[in-house]
Formats: sequence, structure tokens, C-alpha cells
Amino acid sequence: MPQKAWSDKRERQYEHIKESEQERGAGEGRAKEIAARTVNKNRAQSGEAEQASKTSTEDMSPQRRGGKRSGRPGPRGRTKQQLYAEAQKKGIKGRSSMTKKQLEDALGG
Repeated sequence: MPQKAWSDKRERQYEHIKESEQERGAGEGRAKEIAARTVNKNRAQSGEAEQASKTSTEDMSPQRRGGKRSGRPGPRGRTKQQLYAEAQKKGIKGRSSMTKKQLEDALGG
């Protein structure tokens, strides 16, 4: 959703991403979410945002990533971070010291 803090450039970027996602078949709500997350991450990386998470500023840009981690497991499956987050949601004990393989096993695959 467009924000008051966004510049005209970020507003245009948001609209462009939202329209692109809708053309790809995403629903309006999902398209808005993707567009807002992308714009906010770009703002954080360029220093425009007042608050920014460490992952937003240190990770590669959404445009460069190009869907590499779009939520669809690739040839190596989910990332360790994704597995850890799921283990956290399910309340699995000892997850912080587990390897990726151990997380997969604890989650059942």
C-alpha cells in the first residue's frame, strides 16, 4: 500500500511492481504485498527508511534476486532459514543448534 513517506519514484515503482504481479496472475492483495515489500526493502537498502532490519540492508536487492527465494523450494529444498522459521512456529526444541538436515528431519521432510 502506498505510504506517505514514499517519494514519487517509490510510488511509481510500487504501481509498476503491483501491475506486473497482477499480470503474472497474483491476486490484488498479494500483488500489493509483494510491491510494498519490494519498495520498502529498496528504501531500507538505500538509506531512505528510518528503521530497517539487518536482513533488509545486508541481503541482495529484490530485483537482483529475481525470485531465487520466492517461496518455491528449489533443487536443494527450503533454505535453513526457512526451515528454522517453520521449526520455531511449531515449537521444536533445540532448533538453534540443529543443522539443515536435522531441521528437515525434525519437520518431517
